[in-house]
This record gives sequence, C-alpha cells and structure tokens, in this order.
Amino acid sequence: MPGRPCGWFLRVALAAAALLRPEQRACLLVDRSAPRARSQAPGSLKCFLGTLTMEMTDMTGVSLKRGSVAVEDNDSVAPGEAKRQKVSECCPTKGQDGLENNSLPSGETVPGPPETAGEGKKNSDPQLEEEGEEDGLSEEGEEEEEAESFASMMKHGLTELDVGITKFVSSHQGFSGILKERYSDFVVHEIGKNGQISHLSDLSVPVDEEDPSEDVFTVLTAEEKQRLEELQLFKNKETSVAIEVIEDTKEKRTIIHQAIKSLFPGLETKTEDREGKKYIVAYHAAGKKALAKVRTAADPRKHSWPKSRGSYCHFVLYKENKDTMDAINLLSKYLRVKPNIFSYMGTKDKRAITVQEIAVLKITAQRLAHLNKCLMNFKLGNFSYQKNPLKLGELQGNHFTVVLRNITGTDDQVEQAMNSLKEIGFINYYGMQRFGTTAVPTYQVGRAILQNSWAEVMDLILKPRSGAEKGYLVKCREEWAKTKDPAAALRKLPVKRCVEGQLLRGLSKYGLKNIVSAFGIIPRNNRLMYIHSYQSYVWNNMVSKRIEEYGLNPVPGDLVLKGAAVTCIGEDDVNNYSIHDVVMPLPGFDVIYPQHKISEAYREMLTADNLDIDNMRHKIRDYSLSGAYRKIIIRPQNVSWEVVAYDDPKIPLFNTDVDNLEGKPPPVFASEGKYRALKMDFSLPPSTYATMAIREVLKMDTSIKNQTQLNTTWLR
Repeated sequence: MPGRPCGWFLRVALAAAALLRPEQRACLLVDRSAPRARSQAPGSLKCFLGTLTMEMTDMTGVSLKRGSVAVEDNDSVAPGEAKRQKVSECCPTKGQDGLENNSLPSGETVPGPPETAGEGKKNSDPQLEEEGEEDGLSEEGEEEEEAESFASMMKHGLTELDVGITKFVSSHQGFSGILKERYSDFVVHEIGKNGQISHLSDLSVPVDEEDPSEDVFTVLTAEEKQRLEELQLFKNKETSVAIEVIEDTKEKRTIIHQAIKSLFPGLETKTEDREGKKYIVAYHAAGKKALAKVRTAADPRKHSWPKSRGSYCHFVLYKENKDTMDAINLLSKYLRVKPNIFSYMGTKDKRAITVQEIAVLKITAQRLAHLNKCLMNFKLGNFSYQKNPLKLGELQGNHFTVVLRNITGTDDQVEQAMNSLKEIGFINYYGMQRFGTTAVPTYQVGRAILQNSWAEVMDLILKPRSGAEKGYLVKCREEWAKTKDPAAALRKLPVKRCVEGQLLRGLSKYGLKNIVSAFGIIPRNNRLMYIHSYQSYVWNNMVSKRIEEYGLNPVPGDLVLKGAAVTCIGEDDVNNYSIHDVVMPLPGFDVIYPQHKISEAYREMLTADNLDIDNMRHKIRDYSLSGAYRKIIIRPQNVSWEVVAYDDPKIPLFNTDVDNLEGKPPPVFASEGKYRALKMDFSLPPSTYATMAIREVLKMDTSIKNQTQLNTTWLR
C-alpha cells in the first residue's frame, strides 16, 4: 500500500480489521493506486466502517474526514451574486464556482476548479508550483505519534448543536438506520435546465462522416504515444518525432496523421521520404505559445472542426466514488487537454454514484466514447453536439435515490416519517459538511476575515489542533507553532496544494507582515468558502430561533418573495402565505431583515461577533458580501419510498443506470429477511442538503462526531 498511513490510523485500522471476516479484511488491503471494483464488499458492520474502509484506500482524501453521513447534497451553484431579488441558491458570491462540499476541511487538496469553457474567463489567482510533492510519507517518527483512538479524536469535532441545527418540523418518533454502508446506496441524478432527470441510457456515438476511423486509437504503439506526449509537453529536447509507416499506403498515412492530430492537440504533421521509407513527422507549429493557445479553451485546432457541427460535445457522465473535479481532471489527463475546456451545471460529491451532464469544447464523441474502454467506474454516453457550453447554476436540482439499511423503525413509523417529509418537508439548514470536520470550524475563519483580524486568520488555519488529521499536517502545525517559519513548516508537507501549504507559500513570499497578500494565494473560491460558512452559521441559528419563536406558520414581519422582489408580510395578508413561502436573509449589505424579534436576534449575534450589521462592506472587495435569501422550509418533490427485507448486506438493493444498460434484472426481495431497509426517492432544488432531509426522517444528529459515537463499539 503506497504511502503508509500515520501511526494512529494504522492502529485503528488493524483493530478494526481484527474483527472482520477474511473477505471483509481484504477490502482493507486494497492497493490505493488500483481502480476499485464496483462490487465492493462492505460487510455487515456499521456504516462508518464502510466509510473508513473507503477512506483508507483513497489516495487523495483526508484520513477519516467523511463519516457515515457525509453525503452528496444538492449543492449546485449559480454563477452570479444572489441579491435581494432572488432566493439564495448558492454561496451568495459573484463568481463562486460551487465546490461540492461547500466547506474547506484542513489538509484537503485545492484542485483549482475548471472554469466554464468558452467565456474568456481567466483565473486571477497565481499558478502555484507543485515542487517537491511526494506520493508517500516519511516513515520516520510515525510510530511515535500519540495513539489516540479515533473515537476520542472525533470528540473534538462539531455537532449539529454547534452550528445552530436544533429543530425538527415533524412529530413522528425517530428511528435509526445505516446511511451509505455502501457508496452505491446513494445515487444522484442531475435535473437539467429543461426539468428532465439525467440518465445514462445510450452509449452509442452519433454517426458523423467527418470523424476518423476507430483505427486512430490503435495505430500508434505505446512507445510512439509516449514520445509524442513528451514532444507535445516539451518534456525533452526533441523538436520533432518521426514515425515510420509500415505497410505504406495512403490510407495508412492518413490514419496516422489523424491519430496524432486528434490525440495530441498542438502538434502538426507532415510526410517525409527518408532513405526510401515513408515517415510521418510530428512537430510544433509555432512553439510553446501555439501549444498553450491550442490546449486552452480558445480555439483548439479550428481547421479540424467541421463548421456545421456544434462546438461543444455534451454527454452524460456516470461515475462511482469520484467527485466532479477529480473526474474532470482524470478525463483531461486521458484526453491530453486542460480541464478548463470542460463545463458543467453543478458539482457532485465523491462517496456516491452520480449522473450529470458535462460539455467539452471541440472533443469528438468518438474520442470520449473510447474512454469507456480505459476508465473504471466511469461511463460516458448520451452524446450530442451543441452550440453552447453548460453554466454553473443552470440545473433545476438533483434527484436522489437513497437506501437506509438495517432500519429499526416500524412500518408505521416509516410511513409517518415519509408522509411528513412529503407533505411538510424539512428545515432548509446548511448541512454539517458546510462547516468542516476538525476542531477549528471554517465559520471561525470566516468570522475572523470579516473582522479584518488577519493574524487570527493565519493562526486558525495553521495552529495545532485536536482531531483526526494526517501525520504530516500534525508535524507541519507543530513546526509552525515552534518556529513561526513558513518555509520550515512548508518542508513538512509532502502535498503543498492544501490550504495550509498555499498559505505557508504565501507567507514565505510576502512575509508575516503581509498576511492579506499571503492569504490571497489561496484560490478565490476557497477563500470565500470561509465567509460563506460564517453566513451559513448565522442563518442556521436564526432559523432555529424563528421556528422556536413562531412555529411553522407565517407571521406578520416574515419575509417572502413576490415575483422578483422581497417583501414583508403585513397583518392583512398573512393568510395568503404558507411557511413554504417564507425566506430569511444571509447577512450582507444588500438585504433586509424580518420585522419582528428575529431582526434583533441577527443584530445581537453579529454584535457579539464584533461585526456591524449596518456596515457589512469589507475593506477588501472580495470579502464584501451583499447577502441573499433562502427559504426556511423545503418540501421535496417526487417523493416515494418502500421498505424491503434482505439477508445479505453486500447485495445492491436497486439497479443503477449501468445495470440497466447491461440488462441486469432488478433485485427481487423476499417478504421477510434478516434486515430491513428503507429505499427513498426524492428531488431537491439547488443548494439544499439531502442530509437535512434524511435527518428529518431519522431524527438523528448527522454530525461525524455523533455518528462516530454511535458506531464505535466495533473499535473496542
């Protein structure tokens, strides 16, 4: 297993493995560099073990960051700033690219999300080098780390109470169930701008006479492809690569020309005679500038793209256990293009099966379909050519299929819970993943930014903290606390693209007296997540106060949307609205507040945090947020459910799109079984959290801290 886990993590893993059956133990020993099979065996342990197992085999995730409830949420983000004329459907900040998690846990790699292609947008953030990054960790000192148990570590995490999530709308009795025992128990289908649910239903390639033959993918040898790639990326001193044409015919030469030009954008080709033999010579047309231009979104090989064909190939991407950013980076790598030629309407979480629409600039459906032979746990299909890319926020929501395994509720309890979800809905809280998973919540950093307390911002991000973190981060923080030397602390990090690494690099460049510029090295979207986290923290607390004070009926002074404007409910028209019409503001300089007791509660909370509710503009424009509005109760659409009995915890309880394409029959359930599961389907609008809907059904705290305490008996 490349890159041994740090000492405490290894001990926890071994303790857990000792309790497993042999076939379950094998799941813990999967090589992290190998693709995962779809039929993972989670065993019958609690869901947190399933998540732990996946995290152990994941090379990019932070150890033990995702608990049993770190689920995919309806996080799609609109690109524009949500002002008073519209309900908040996103982080209310102009240009927000909408990262799936909407939070920035420490140590997570910052990927630099792809920009929407074709819009001329440029990344204003400095390009960060990746010098000195290593795949593995040093073994030195690993065993000396403190052997604190995982359950003890998670005592330092957040609970729902900590972030203002305290109320329910239903009166039914709660029950327990296992969420995401298998990542395939959580399936998300995007709802497009036309209102249709995206499904992968067709793998065929549109017939196009302009496309080269399938031979372009096999005519070059592996060695030739490697030489061409090195030439394309200027990785050697060669100015050209010559490929001998064996069995010389005009057709064979044409296929080689097509293969090089389509597989290696930026290279030109010509035919040469050398000593009586034919060679296809690949070369750069005009140096590095030409390559850079060709390989960005501007105009890749204009002359090779038919004028009658739309510039964007739209397709449905089916993926398992991979988030959207990682998926696009992987597709880019295989296609040998930059990620910014891809566009999408919303990001999707990792630990799930997700189906969404993607668009890519001037890449043929034929090339994309070829990836189905190369990639595991991915499928691309439903190809079409369109004139325009996709834009963030264009989707109408997501449709969820969720299985809660081993439920304890009676049929009557399940019926009451699901009927309440269908008829009343749930409180539209921001979910736990919005606030991070360590002892330093992201909203605290956001509050310090708004206070202009930059020394505190630096301290909160870099100081040592209790909780579950990778060993190299612990060493980095200890070095920082001891020396306050950013260069020395940075040397402790093998992966320097995490937030801590980027801040330390900024401090090395600009010095400790210019923290603002150093912090600015972190990509804008990630910086703004901290402020959005604080806004979400305030909103959650205020909604809980609103429901505690006035219940589930609209009252005079509440805010509602009337067309494109926000208005205050008066005494005379209170009966014209329901609780589903009521919105509440995220704090900002361009919102109004309810005209009842909750308005003063906003003021008191911000005053306690040394912020002026009447002056929410920041000295730095990026951190001046206008505010937005968000509905307080969401009623899911297309709600359906069934309780099924099963004996084997490893079997899937419903078919995926790929199962249907392969003609697999749907699972058949017995009338009785060892376990019972609740299979639920529902649709949510953008920026609503599926965890909060599931919380309303189960009436359980969805925090990792609480779920860990419920699921740690197997560690003893």
